[in-house]
Amino acid sequence: MDFKVLSFDCYGTLIDWETGIWNELQPFLRGDGEAPSPGISRDEALSDFSAFEPIVQEQHPSLLYRDLLARVHNTLAAKWRLPTSKLNDECFGGSIGTWPAFADTQDALVYLQRHFKLVILSNVDRQSFAATNQRLGVTFDAICTAEDIGSYKPDPRNFNYLIDQVAAMGYAKSEILHTAQSLYHDHIPAGRLGLARCWINRRGGQGGATKPVKDMPIPEFEFASLGAMAEAHRREVEAGL
Repeated sequence: MDFKVLSFDCYGTLIDWETGIWNELQPFLRGDGEAPSPGISRDEALSDFSAFEPIVQEQHPSLLYRDLLARVHNTLAAKWRLPTSKLNDECFGGSIGTWPAFADTQDALVYLQRHFKLVILSNVDRQSFAATNQRLGVTFDAICTAEDIGSYKPDPRNFNYLIDQVAAMGYAKSEILHTAQSLYHDHIPAGRLGLARCWINRRGGQGGATKPVKDMPIPEFEFASLGAMAEAHRREVEAGL
């Protein structure tokens, strides 16, 4: 991999946001004595989340992500006809820092940092990412959040902001490999701006909490996990490539 900088989406790529979202919905979906459980499956819940989250992002691009998630929670409650409250909505939005990292994330990041600059480009707010960062095991060379930029991916402003931040570090766009799970949030807009991309295809395709896309992009690299990406680089180094 002839790159100097790895930029990462965080939630879905480094953090298992689907498990985090599903876990945080459990008290809500089980019912609290006021309303019965609606019998929503994990796939149904994540699919509904994937439909509502981008709409709220488009409508409120300057809203902090934790507050945006509170609105998504409220919208899910309305769709599922479940009672909620401002406190419950805010608790869901504030849960971001508790979402677990994928098992391979920390070791892979520690290895990759020996060879690349590491940069975060995430649809999150600074406070929430600070809590998440404790689960990742590395200090990133730059952190670019939606709070900093004032818009959410897939808006091209987010990727132009990334390119500008990396340029300030002394690296060209051609030296960046953008690494992400989401085709919708990351690969399509990054490709349009000419960024090289690595798809961490943890789900074996589309679905889950990420909005589906009509036309499949063709990233330069694809791995089933971040650990597999790190291992591929390790083999290249050992082979002297």
